[in-house]
This record gives sequence, structure tokens and C-alpha cells, in this order.
Amino acid sequence: MAEGTVTFFAEKLSNLIFQEASVFGEVEGQIKLLRDELEWMRLFLRDADSKGVYDERVKLWVNQIRSATHDAEDVIDEFILNMDHRKRRLNTLKFLPTCVGMVDKLPFIHELDSRVKDINAKIGAIMANRSKYGLEDLTASSSSTADQAVSHKEKRAPVVEESDVVGIDDGAKKVKQMLMKEETVGRSVASIFGMGGLGKTTLAKKIYNQRDVQEHFDCKAWVYVSQEFRAREILLAIALQVMSLSDEEKKEMGEDELGKKLCGYLGEKKYLVVMDDVWSSEVWSRLQPHFPDQAKDGSIVLITTRNKEIALHATYSKEFIYELRHMNDDESWQLFLKKAFRGTGTTTPTLPTELKELGNKIVTKYEGLPLAIVVLGSLLSTKEKTEQSWEKVLASIEWHLDQGPDSCMRILALSYNDLPYYLKSCFLYCGIFPEDSEIDEWDLIKLWMDYMHELIHRSLIQVADRRLNGRVKSCRMHDLLRDLVVSQAKDANFFEVHENTDSTFPISIRRLVIHQNIINHDISQCLHNSSSQLRTLVSFSGTIGKKSWGSLQEHIKLLTVLNLSKEKVGGHVLPRDIGQLIHLKFLCIKGFRSHVKLPSSIGRMVNLQSLDLGATNCNIPHSIWKLKKLRHLECWNCKISSQSQINKCVNGYLGVEQLTNLQTLALEGGSWLEGDGLGKLTQLRSLQLSKCSISYLKTEFFESIAKLTVLEILDLSFTEGHTKKVLENRFGSVQEKKNVTIHHHTKTLLPGLMPFSHHAYLYDLSLFGMLEKLPEQIEFYPPKLLRLALSGCNLTDDPIMILKELPPLRILELWLDAYVGEKMVCSSGGFLQLERLELFYLNVLEELIVQRGAMSSLKTLKIWGCNRMEKLPHGLLEQTNLEKLSLQGSSWHKSIKEIEEAGGEDWDKLRKIMC
Repeated sequence: MAEGTVTFFAEKLSNLIFQEASVFGEVEGQIKLLRDELEWMRLFLRDADSKGVYDERVKLWVNQIRSATHDAEDVIDEFILNMDHRKRRLNTLKFLPTCVGMVDKLPFIHELDSRVKDINAKIGAIMANRSKYGLEDLTASSSSTADQAVSHKEKRAPVVEESDVVGIDDGAKKVKQMLMKEETVGRSVASIFGMGGLGKTTLAKKIYNQRDVQEHFDCKAWVYVSQEFRAREILLAIALQVMSLSDEEKKEMGEDELGKKLCGYLGEKKYLVVMDDVWSSEVWSRLQPHFPDQAKDGSIVLITTRNKEIALHATYSKEFIYELRHMNDDESWQLFLKKAFRGTGTTTPTLPTELKELGNKIVTKYEGLPLAIVVLGSLLSTKEKTEQSWEKVLASIEWHLDQGPDSCMRILALSYNDLPYYLKSCFLYCGIFPEDSEIDEWDLIKLWMDYMHELIHRSLIQVADRRLNGRVKSCRMHDLLRDLVVSQAKDANFFEVHENTDSTFPISIRRLVIHQNIINHDISQCLHNSSSQLRTLVSFSGTIGKKSWGSLQEHIKLLTVLNLSKEKVGGHVLPRDIGQLIHLKFLCIKGFRSHVKLPSSIGRMVNLQSLDLGATNCNIPHSIWKLKKLRHLECWNCKISSQSQINKCVNGYLGVEQLTNLQTLALEGGSWLEGDGLGKLTQLRSLQLSKCSISYLKTEFFESIAKLTVLEILDLSFTEGHTKKVLENRFGSVQEKKNVTIHHHTKTLLPGLMPFSHHAYLYDLSLFGMLEKLPEQIEFYPPKLLRLALSGCNLTDDPIMILKELPPLRILELWLDAYVGEKMVCSSGGFLQLERLELFYLNVLEELIVQRGAMSSLKTLKIWGCNRMEKLPHGLLEQTNLEKLSLQGSSWHKSIKEIEEAGGEDWDKLRKIMC
């Protein structure tokens, strides 16, 4: 980790010397000397970082280097901050002669010179300690470093979650029998218990996802519990999987009210609920009343836990408790081969005798723990398949196991120590998220670097969900690995996690993560004794109130990451002088309860790369266009103020075209769309424009969109309409997009719309607006279209007749009178790959007919608010792959009642898929 600290700062310093040489003035020589010292330190640290695990002398030496580097970074950043303040002050006094400005600068230069000389002397002493205390043997080269370099250059394909673990078939059979016992009356409870890393979650998921298990129950839900247990969140997570809740219910219902609603619903169902990773008996005691005993026979709650006492507490009979065993030698060996030789084309390689003997010795050390085998096998997949390479790994394993009794954690630590510095930083960042939470891909990429796939390949994080196009959407970290991360991060002073209400904060904090409210202290008081400046502040609780900002400023002036995405704050919480945080790169605040106006000083945050205000209703000053380093601007309910003519004359024109590094842009439409500036953002991958006035839909606008050739998400929402053919000849320019949403309220003809046949990446297309008809030529549509959403189109011709021919389409959504006809028919052979169909508030629709051989892959059907539909779609119950049917509205009651009274296969099928 120290290598990463030094490397990142050395690169930063080199860039500053190149870009800001005039700022440093006579101190430039000392700054360059500091940079050169850092380069030497980086070379020695490359090997010393890993050796510090084995030698306390090396560990102390590495920690001193890290500390000196942090001091140097603080000195340089404080100087840059002071110079920025000086520049702002002089800008208000432009009439003063130049000599006054030079005199004003001298104190800062002298202070910087003195502090940098002190740091250079300190670093010189630290480097001299290498020979003084016998550390000369540290070198910059090692076989592991070479391996890491190869690993960094090779981008491997991501892997799925560990669903291929061997040796759990016997356990799966027993647990499955527990879940599907027909003679059980009402609701029962089953438990899987075993030590961490044995594969309890993997076993439960294997069973949960089996088709016959899915069909056995009327409704199913899976929730992660973890140590940070919050009853309402658990109940809400279950409810959202089995029933429909309004947005108001999701936000406003308390634990008791939500529990009663869930209990009432489950009381009429045969349900399966899996509660994964339960740490306390209190969890079941508190949630039990919300799972009705008098539910349909065969209902069951499955609990996974490390603690046998918890299993005994929740489960009435020992026959419903399964203790997960360790893997035997043969099973361990097979899993090891799968991971160590992944990507070689075989999982049953013929190994030389020497490698086989070493491999068996390595596997024996795992003691049958699947998690350890997966992680260490993945580690060896990055190594050369040679005797020397495997001997080094075996020696490392043996050393780690000699350090203490916790064998699994020791082996996992070996995999961490083997990571190159750039992956260590990314891996440690995963630890800032609460236990058992899903980590969104964008959260990782925006906070750190896009090395997620390498971590997945090494089995250090698991894929939790994927996007339609197969890309990773979110990932998850095993709680043992998270424990390792939190421990390593604290040891390396990478970040400090505050997980209880009365923690003692360390003397030096650079990155602070808050998971629980700080009850007994104001956060500024907790930071009062800190000897260093905060660089990262992340809060997952309501800790930072309006009153805290003023007292926090002294501790956050060098902040680079501020993430308050879980805060619930009212009013204008951002201070007017937030622009003083000129080092800030990532700003995320999503908890505003009322309209917010960002101060114009935000234009001073020249290093900002990501601004995320979510759904906050906000006014953003036009000075935002000054932030040329912005990559992500996600404020889709925010307006950008117009630049006045006077301001243009004084400060020059500011426009969107200056943000050429943007990859994500979500904003309300406005005058900033005029001209061709949008077309110059050629790195855009996501563009979401809401509430666009038709007055902005001129030739330049559509030509601009046509130039955005790497765009993946396009969302256009038009709020006014009076030109009938505004899109007829314009919208054809939209090309090379992956996700297109068009919201419009004007009756529009589409013959002039250009085809999407060249849109190689376009997989998600949404149209919201008054359209006369859809293009009939299949060639018009994107060749790889996976999702299509139509809303408010008022189409009079059945859109199914055209859209059913789109080969790759997997999701179709028709919203808000997208179609105003009475009947929709999908003929045989149509929508062969469609997996989800959603019909929302089609107020004229009376009948949906699905002919035999159509929609053969359909898994989910939602029909909400279509109040003229009184009968279930014809042919619906013949869909063999249908897993989920969601109906909302009173018009269905009679039809469903008739099927229930008739009984038979139709009712048996219907009750299992309805939710």
C-alpha cells in the first residue's frame, strides 16, 4: 500500500511541476528534489511493501515512508490552496500594481521552502536507515512484481459467482428435502450453519435458483442480514420481492406497519424466504411475528448462520438443521484445479509430478474451506505454472498460517499481499461499503479505477448482478474478505470505518467512513485531535447536519472525496464557500428534501471529476462549465442557469462544449443546448436530458447527438409540443447509442427518421411521446436492441405486430397510453427471446392474446392500471417459462376467482407465479 501512496503522489507532483512551474518559483528545485526522492522510494517499496508482512523492521520503515509522503502531500496541497485564495483576493484588487502581488506571494513561498526542506531531510534520514538497520537487501525486482505487471496488462474476462463449487450436491439434496417437505403444517424454519468460508450462501443459492424449488412456492424472497441488522430494511427488501408497494409506502411505512402488511400478504401464500448471514438470535426474535405461522402448508424460512445456537433458537426441530461440512481432499483438489487453471481451456490438466505434489500440499493447507480454495486457486491462476513459482506460494501460505490460529483469514491475507499496489487500493476501497451490501459498478469506477474485473478474476469480489449487455452491474464481497479489508485498511491508514455509536477516533485519519450515527459527539469534535487533513469523507447515515458544516471546514479543506449519498438533510446545506474545496474530485449528495441552489463558487472546484446530486431539485450556476475535468455530471432534476450577456463580456463565453472529458451527463434541458456544443462531448457514454423544450430541437441539436458515437445511454424528455413534424426529419440523426429515451407530447410522424442500423452498441431504446406510427422496417431498429420502452405515444396501430420481429429484444415496456387500441396480438414465432413484458396504464386496452409458440422465453409479465382488461391474457398459462405475474387493479378479481374455483392445473400454475 505504501508503494501506491508514493506512486500516486509522485505522479501528482510531476504533473504539478509541469503545469504549475511558475507557481512554485524559487522553490521549484526543492520540489524536484522531493519528486526524485519519491521515485527512488517507490522503487524500493515495490518489494518492501510485501516483505513488511514478514519483517517488523521493514514494516516500520514502510510506515515511516507512508507518513512522510502524506506530510509532503499535505504541504503541497495546502500551498496550492493558499495560492488559490491569494489569486481570488487579488482578482478583487485588480487596480493594484504587480509588485504588490509578488510581495503578497512571498510568505507562502518561504513557508513552502522551509517545509519541503524539512520533508526532504526527513526522507533522507528514512532512506539512510536502510543501511543503518540492515535493510539493504531490499530490491526493486521480484518474480511477484513481474507477475503483477503481466496481470495488470492482461484484461481477463470476468467470472460469474461461485456457482460451480464442487462437493455440495449431497448437502443440496438434504436442504432441498427440508424445504419441500409436503407434510409440514403452516410455516416452518430451516437452518444451514457452518464456519465462515464453507459456502453456506453458495449452497443456499444453488437450491433457491433451482426451477422445481421456484415452482414449489407461490412467492420467494432472498435477503442479506449481516451484522448491521436493521429490521425495517429487511422487511422492505422482502416485501419488494413478493408484492407491490407504492413509492409512498416504500418511504413512509414504519417497521410495524410494513411488517403487518407483509404478514397479511404472506398469510395467503406458500412462501419461501431466505435470510442469509444471520449473526444474532435477536434477528429471528424480532422478525418472527411478521412471518405468519398460519400460512399455507409448506411455507418455510431458511436461515444461514455461522452460529449453531442461532440455528437451534430459530428452528423447532433438528431435522430442519443442516451443518455444512468441510470439503474432502478430492473435492478440494477438483475445485483448486478449476480456479488455478481457469482460462487455460481445461480444468483437468495433466500436471508434472512436482507440481502435483506441490498442489496437494497447498490444497491440504486449505482444510477444506471453499472460500480459501477459490481465492488461492485464483491467485495461482495469475502465476507461472512452474515449480519455483508454486514453491514460493506454498512458503507464503506456511508463514501466514504460523502467525495465528485463524487459518482462513491468514490464507486470504496472502492473496491480498500478492496484489499489485493499484489493485490493493481498489480492493481496499470496496471495504468502505457496509457489510453484505451490493456495490454498484459506477460507485467503484467513479471512486477509484476500473480494475473491478481483475478483482473478480482473483475471486476477491463476486458478481452480484449484470446489465442487459452482460457487463457487471454490481458486485458483492464475502464478509470474511471485508473483515480482512477493514483490518488491512486500518493498518495501512488507508481509511477508518466508524461502525458503532461511540467509537474512539485515531490520531491520524485520512479517509473516514461512517456507517452509524455519531450520537455522543459532533463529527468535528471527533476529528479535532487528528494530526492530518481528511481526504475522503463517506457517510452512510444521517451524521452530517447543517450545523456541522462550519465546524468541519478546518478538517476538510484538502478533501478529494465527499460522499453523503445517504444523508437526509433539509434546506440549503451546501455552504456558499464550498468552492474552497479546490482539491475535491468526487462530490455526491443525494439526500436533499427541498429545492437547493448551488453557489457560484462551485466553478472554483477545478479538479472535480464527478458531481452526483441524484434526484435533487436544484439550480446549478453556469460556472459549472468551467470544470473541464468533469467526467460525470449526474443531476437529472437540476437546471443550469443561463449566462448573462454582461457576464459573457466580462468573463468570456461558458458552454457545455468545454467539458470534453464528460462520460455521463444527466440534466434538465435548457438554453445550454442551443448551438452545436453538445456534439463536441465525444466521450459521452450516458446522456439524460429531462424537460426539454421543443424550441431547442433544432438541426444543430440532432446533428450534435449524431456525433456522440460512443454514447451508451440517451434519455430525452420533451415537455412542450406544438410543431407536428419536429422529429419527422430530425430524430433520424440519433446514432451510435446504447440507451435512448425520448419523451415528447407532440403528435409526430416518423417517415424521416434515419435507421439505427449502424448503432453497434445500442441496446436500450425508449420513446416517450405522441407518435403516429412506428417504422415497419426491421432494419430501422438497432441490430442489438435488448430493451424497448414506449410511453405516451398514443399509437393507434398495434405495436406488437412490428416489434415482435426484433430478434434480440428481451424487455418490452409500454407505458401511459403508449398504445390506445383495444387489442394486442402476438402471433406464433414472435418475441422468441423476450423475457419481460410490462404494460402500465394502457387505458384503452381490453385484450392481450399470446398465440401458441409466441413469447416462449417470457419469465416476467406485469400489467398495472389497465382497467379495461378483465381477463388474463389468452395463452398466458401455456407459457412454460413464466415465473412471475404481477397484476394491479380491481378488474382482474372476477377472472382470477373463476380460475381458482375451477381449480386444476391452471390454478396451480397461476398461484405459483402471481405476486
